[in-house]
Amino acid sequence: QVQLVESGGGLVQAGGSLRLSCTASGPTFSTAVMGWFRQAPGKERELVAAITSRGSTNYADSVKGRFTISRDNRKNTVYLQMNSLKPEDTAVYFCAAGPAVIWAVAAAPSRYDYWGQGTQVTVSS
Repeated sequence: QVQLVESGGGLVQAGGSLRLSCTASGPTFSTAVMGWFRQAPGKERELVAAITSRGSTNYADSVKGRFTISRDNRKNTVYLQMNSLKPEDTAVYFCAAGPAVIWAVAAAPSRYDYWGQGTQVTVSS
């Protein structure tokens, strides 16, 4: 069983930065596809960014150039550096883990096996 624990959310003004962290337990982290998703009230959960075990990345168009996903396999941790935050980035952010084979469909929440509890990010205007 894999457990994911997120941290780093909070309240920030527009234009500010936050870094989210997600630490995983279990032996399969190093081979897993890791994703950051977000869900705003009344909206569907959407992919923000995903990363393979070798560091290939995929970003939503809305965050390209502002957000960076990275991982440290020695620490079983994946990060999401968020810069130039906008009010529309306000959401609950979730970390998720899935097998390497899901990379082609990494944007689909249903492909991930494990989820964190979520962390709130609020960007004020």
